[in-house]
Amino acid sequence: MTLYHAAEAWIDGGYVSDMLIETDGSAITAIRPFGGEVATPVRLAGPALTDLQVNGSGGVMLNSAPTAETIAHIVGTQRARGTGWVMPTLITSEAALLAQATEAALEAWGTPGFLGLHIEGPHLNVARKGTHNPAFIRPFEPETMDAARRLREAGIPVMLTLAPECVPAESITELAGIGVIVSAGHSAATADEAQAGLKAGVSCFTHLYNAMPPMTSRDPGILGAAINSDAYAGIIVDGHHVSWPMVALACRARPEKARMFMVSDAMSTIGGPDHFELYGERIEVRDGALVNAAGSLAGAHVDLVTCLRNGVGHVGLPLHEAYEMAAIVPYDAMNLPRPTLKVGTPVEELLCLDAALARV
Repeated sequence: MTLYHAAEAWIDGGYVSDMLIETDGSAITAIRPFGGEVATPVRLAGPALTDLQVNGSGGVMLNSAPTAETIAHIVGTQRARGTGWVMPTLITSEAALLAQATEAALEAWGTPGFLGLHIEGPHLNVARKGTHNPAFIRPFEPETMDAARRLREAGIPVMLTLAPECVPAESITELAGIGVIVSAGHSAATADEAQAGLKAGVSCFTHLYNAMPPMTSRDPGILGAAINSDAYAGIIVDGHHVSWPMVALACRARPEKARMFMVSDAMSTIGGPDHFELYGERIEVRDGALVNAAGSLAGAHVDLVTCLRNGVGHVGLPLHEAYEMAAIVPYDAMNLPRPTLKVGTPVEELLCLDAALARV
């Protein structure tokens, strides 16, 4: 039996002070007010974090092996690092690979911690491709709609990243209509094109700032439209993709609060070797960042607990805001019920942070 004395715990949609959490090594067995028991001190306890953008972990990439076993391995690696729920992410690929990933997700559905599938591409703007292979970037096609529909009919949450200026509005509307969370990203949309996407059914933006043109005083573009919208937005808080002040600016400038969430954009190096191949190109960790041979960023070498800690320590976010960006808001973005702590919660879905915001 393990006892944690939480200064604060996220329970039933809010923070409760001075709580005792008891586990038996596999699940929570009791939650009650602290009564002076000998227990491990915890600054904050709550549901483990949720990452809506994980390309790989533990030495494997979903693109390299789109199987149920790969999904389970990625999810299991992340659960051992404080992220209890994961959306493995398939980045731009040929239609056959999406079909394989769809079958894998259907087979893996029900795996503890597997929250759904994020399909990032291939219907992007090649001018903002990032590390995605331009040979596979293409106009919207029926195969993508069919894959999304099959997943949704099975009850599997789906996020689909696309460039709204490159996809017909009616396709965006149809995707949103079947419950797909349509997220705008890898886009060079003007502000007007971004607004048209929002009107059609876009409800989220993928890794804010990255793979988007910078905004200027007379040209807000998709970035300005995103920040000024009430849509949700993911952001990578690793210090390489977005500077700390720009993370703070986005969080403070949004007209609707609690619409920002953290993602890791993690690759196979989390819990695995420090290099891998993507589209036949070597990607390696260099000075804490994942880069290709040209030195350009190619995903992230970070987990979500580190992003949370960065949010507090480097960005200056209040702990509550940073925690909710990493654990609670992702559920709002996916239109899913928020998590809570309760008796029976598996320990892999419990996060306890000490005074230094390290996992206990």
